[in-house]
Amino acid sequence: MPETVGDNFRRQAALFEGGVEEAPAPVSVEGPFAGVVFNRPVDQVFSYRIPAGLRAKVVPGQRVRVPLGRGNSPSVGYCVSVDDSAEIDPRKVKDVIDVLDDPPLIDGAMLELTRWMAGYYSCTWGQALDAVVPAGVKRQAGTRVWKCLTVPESTLAKKADGSLKVNPKQAEVIDVVARASVPLTVADVCNRAKVGPGVVDTLVKNGLIHTVKRRISAPPPDADELDDARRAAPELMAEQKAALEKLGPSLRGDGFATFLLHGVTGSGKTEVYLGAIDEVVARGREAIVLVPEISLTPQTIRRFRRRFDRVAVLHSHLSEAERHRHWRSIADGEVQVVVGARSAVFAPTRRLGLIVIDEEHESTFKQETVPRYHARDVAVKRAQLEGVPVLLGSATPALETWRNAQTGRYTRIALDERVGARPMPEVTLVDMRYEKPVGVVLSTPLKTAMTEALDDGGQVILLLNRRGFNTYAVCVNPGCRSVLKCLHCDVSLTYHQGRRKLVCHFCDAERERVPTCPTCRKLLYYGGIGTERLEREVRAAFPDQSIRRMDSDTMRGHGSHERTLAAFKAGEVRILLGTQMIAKGLDFPNVTLVGVVDADTALHLPDFRAAERTFQIVTQVAGRTGRGERSGQVLVQTFSPDVAAIAFAREHDYAGFVEGELIDRQKLGLPPFGRLVRLIARGPDAMAVKAYLEAVHQALMEARPSVVAITAVVPAPVEKIRNLYRFHLRMRCPSPKPLQDLLRAIPPQFPPPSGIELAIDVDPINLL
Repeated sequence: MPETVGDNFRRQAALFEGGVEEAPAPVSVEGPFAGVVFNRPVDQVFSYRIPAGLRAKVVPGQRVRVPLGRGNSPSVGYCVSVDDSAEIDPRKVKDVIDVLDDPPLIDGAMLELTRWMAGYYSCTWGQALDAVVPAGVKRQAGTRVWKCLTVPESTLAKKADGSLKVNPKQAEVIDVVARASVPLTVADVCNRAKVGPGVVDTLVKNGLIHTVKRRISAPPPDADELDDARRAAPELMAEQKAALEKLGPSLRGDGFATFLLHGVTGSGKTEVYLGAIDEVVARGREAIVLVPEISLTPQTIRRFRRRFDRVAVLHSHLSEAERHRHWRSIADGEVQVVVGARSAVFAPTRRLGLIVIDEEHESTFKQETVPRYHARDVAVKRAQLEGVPVLLGSATPALETWRNAQTGRYTRIALDERVGARPMPEVTLVDMRYEKPVGVVLSTPLKTAMTEALDDGGQVILLLNRRGFNTYAVCVNPGCRSVLKCLHCDVSLTYHQGRRKLVCHFCDAERERVPTCPTCRKLLYYGGIGTERLEREVRAAFPDQSIRRMDSDTMRGHGSHERTLAAFKAGEVRILLGTQMIAKGLDFPNVTLVGVVDADTALHLPDFRAAERTFQIVTQVAGRTGRGERSGQVLVQTFSPDVAAIAFAREHDYAGFVEGELIDRQKLGLPPFGRLVRLIARGPDAMAVKAYLEAVHQALMEARPSVVAITAVVPAPVEKIRNLYRFHLRMRCPSPKPLQDLLRAIPPQFPPPSGIELAIDVDPINLL
């Protein structure tokens, strides 16, 4: 007989503690016991007895190795508590095998934060904990176990009373080891004492020096520690000073508060961040600064290192050894400011004083794998738990953030003027419905404006938020009209001329470019424009200019973002084109023209946030120009000039856009007027996936309170990815608690059958 959902649940539970059907009632057993959780989809704290030899070592926040399941397979878990006794079946008591971390990787505040994450984002505590510590830290990347030297107390006593009988070289070795503030290897001691290893060997043999094994980090590379020259804080504008005055009481009082710094592009939000951090650092505390894009990190790091002595970096482009080194420096209290992307919200600061989230509206702050957290919301919760302020900055805040400011949950601080009272750039819409010839990427007005800007010594930024050369291939046969799709995903293939391949942007599968339709053998038409095609046309139109493309295809090498942006800042590159990574946060005073090549890229996606994202990206990229002494101009190519998102972006009118958008959202009960949860089931058999999710749907419908609305089970907009068929449903409620209660009660009782996965996405950003 086929395995049922209930059979599957019992089978999975049996993997952990020998089954759930015949377990006797637990009784109180004397310990001490460690409460341990695992990075697995089992939301339970398991109790393990701490043997006598480890009782002084086991504390909450450490990773421990323990026997797991019927086979007692040694597994790594996280110790979350230590208790004198535990309610457990005496026949099933197991002992902790080993402690992996000293000191603990996670402190009490982080344990509390991850417990909240597990409840809010519907994952297990172990899964949340495993997201906090980088892989390189767990593996202690960049370190080695070395034989180090110590001076025993007996030797120091003999030295003090004059009874130590050693020659001058031996005495120097003992002094070097005794004075050292860090563990020294034999080679270190020989170099410092100017002696050979034989001198050390003799001292060890005679028991006057002892050897111990210590794990030591490799020395950091010099290049990573090079800072720019220190610069004093500039004179602030009146609005910036007023902003810091509003922040002052919270910065000085260690009180939790959430602020929205709503400043137009070029209004100097970063200087407000720096001023706020100055106050925090002056009080001996630390700050965390989150930025959404890796492309922003080099420029942001440079600005912070000009103002602060000790800045650490945490982002995905670091090697594991670099990430471990920075993480350990933070944990040791050696850092004033932590700058990084999404996961830097978990930086192990010991005296946190402020969290800053720059461009808080960005979707990259949302994690798309378990645990599916949003760094902005986790930052607010962490600030609340640690009693410190959090500062959210954006020219185009997320509607959820804006609504929180409207209702008084957040305090809004406005920066309505650009630095130096510079005017906002003029935005011109180019209606592509009337542009000829068809198929040309650059319209005549945009090409003319580029020529004028370059002739005048300015620089140009061009945004096109699609990679590749052609974004689709369709059969020209009217009776066929088949679109060439990935064999593994339900998406059209993109032609990348550089690779000479058709590429799937979901699974990265590649196949050869074909001229004819596989179905009817008629010709294929390759259409749609990506950054590769834009680059070719720009190079043809401006052959004498230096041009650089920034997208995920060209920015794969270590340091590629920094090199490209440095060349653009130095004027070595005159035209910078690329995807959304160039659309926000960058500050280049000589940019006098920004061109949005296709403003409609995301406008018509089946996503209620499509208009909001379009407004944000057009407004953000428009703000890259006119930031210096010279005025700027923006040209936006669009087939939908009358759509509200584009019309309001033209006027830099955020308030006007959100007023209409909030009315539409409220009518439908969508965020920020309701909370969403999305359940996605996927597997190789479409009918089995649908049947499973429909069983979950039925249980949800029977248990739901009246305030929770649940949609039917339907195929996801992208129905297949990596040969897995996807079905989803959405749950909506005015507040999060009924959704959380429903998720705790139902999905754990319906673990997916073999081959099927269930993802629970709380506050989803991606609805495809």
